[in-house]
Parts: sequence; structure tokens; C-alpha cells
Amino acid sequence: MSTVEGRFFSVQVGGWLAVFCSAFCFYLATVTIRWAEAYVVIETPFFVFSRFFMGFCVVCVTMLLSRRRLRPRRYDLLLVRTVTNTIAVFCFYKAVEVGSLAEANILNMTYPLFVALFAWFFIKEQRDAFVLLVVAIAFVGIWLILAPDEIGMKWENIWGLCSGISASLAMVSLNLSRKYHDSQTILFYMFGLGSLLIFAIFNEAIFWPDRYELFFLFTCSAVGVLGQYLLTYGFLFVTAVEGSIISSSRIIIAALSGPLLVGDPALTLSGWCGALLIFAANSILAYRKSLV
Repeated sequence: MSTVEGRFFSVQVGGWLAVFCSAFCFYLATVTIRWAEAYVVIETPFFVFSRFFMGFCVVCVTMLLSRRRLRPRRYDLLLVRTVTNTIAVFCFYKAVEVGSLAEANILNMTYPLFVALFAWFFIKEQRDAFVLLVVAIAFVGIWLILAPDEIGMKWENIWGLCSGISASLAMVSLNLSRKYHDSQTILFYMFGLGSLLIFAIFNEAIFWPDRYELFFLFTCSAVGVLGQYLLTYGFLFVTAVEGSIISSSRIIIAALSGPLLVGDPALTLSGWCGALLIFAANSILAYRKSLV
């Protein structure tokens, strides 16, 4: 292997590692929420607010250091991105609060399926029968997560499914917004307006925390924001297929780690089948998209 090839390979491995670490950080943020329940009483909106507020502070600092200026051009797209992403994070954290940590993470990672589904219905050029078949099979996996015993719906997991749907809309709006804005502008409005939105709706749940509450709020927010930046960095050095598959590894991480880290019940056989179907569908859709 030549020096150039070796350097390229090391950079690529660094990209893989960054994307994988981002998936672990997003998972660790939800673990922190569950750990906090044993020591403090913090409602879901406060965790969401603290993550957005910390993200806003980080973006402001990085923009000041790099001397970049905001260049908003389409406020409608920035607003849609903000609202859909805020709903996605809120529903995701709420799913963690009321249900299984593993199932919340797995259902949150269904967003690529809904992106493909929305594209099939609204973009004529992307109507691919094979993609529709993959999504249909993945929905079998979703059903196995929601109702594994075929007796009754696990209603607490509806929050997780809603997070996947809203996250897919957030991704669509992000792709549209990227045509007009740089990443820092998008993040500035997303974190800033998201913080204001959560505070305006749930201000009674937000208070001045003591040192224990601050520890859990800071930890959850820090790993969540770190995950966002690691994901952005990693995707500079990996292909979209590699990045999507590695990001979907959060499904496997959550399925394996839930019983060990937070004492959740292990996934049932049907739950594992559902998780693997969703993981496989995400991987196939990422590969299929790379061929278009």
C-alpha cells in the first residue's frame, strides 16, 4: 500500500469511527435520561431545551471564532426544519421516558423508511417498486416492535414512531434548506428557534437546576451535540451508504445495551426480528440510493 493509499485509508477509517461514535453519543444521551430518573425529577421538555440551548451556544461560539456570518435566504425552510426537528427530538426523548430505551431508539431510526415512502408518493422520478417492497418489509419489523405478542398495541412506543416520522420530515426539509444555506446558518436557527419554541410551550417544566440536575442536563446535552458534530465530520470522509449503515448501528447498540445499562427487559425474539428487519431495510435503501 502506497503512502497516499495508506493516508486515504486512515482518513476513511477515521470517518467510520466518527460516524459510529456519533451513533453511540445519540444513544448515550437517551441512557442519561433514564439514569437521571433514579436521582432527579426532570421532565422531557427540559432535556430537549437544554440540548437545543447548548447547541445554540456552541454554534454561536464556532461562528465567532471562524468569523462567519449568517446568510438566511429561505426563512420558510429554516422554520420547517426547526419545527420538525424539535418535534422529532421531543417525541424521541418522550419515548425514552415512558417506554423501553431499546425500542425508542429502534423506532427513531425508522426515519429513512419514511423518507423513502414520502419520496415515492411525492416525487414521481423516485417511484421504485423495489423500494416500496423494502419499506413494506420494514413495516413488518415496525409492527413486531409495536405489538410483539399480537394482543395489544404498545401505545408508549407511538412516541418513538412519531419521532421517526417527524425526523424524516426534518431530513427532507434539511435537504431542501441545504440548497440555500450553509450548515452553520441552519444549525443557528434550528437550535435557537427550537430553544424558544420549547420554552414558550413548556416554560413551566424549565427551572433553575441544582448541581445534580445540572449534571444530567449537561451530560445529555453535551453528548447529543457532540454526536451531531461527529456525524457531520464523519460524513465528510465516508460514502452516504457507509454513513447510513454505520448510523443505523444504533439499532443494534440499543438492542444489546438496554438490559445492561438501564435494566430494561431484553428484546423478545419478535423484537429482535423487527430490529434486524429495520436495520436491513435502512442498509438496502442507502445502497439503492447510491445507485441512482
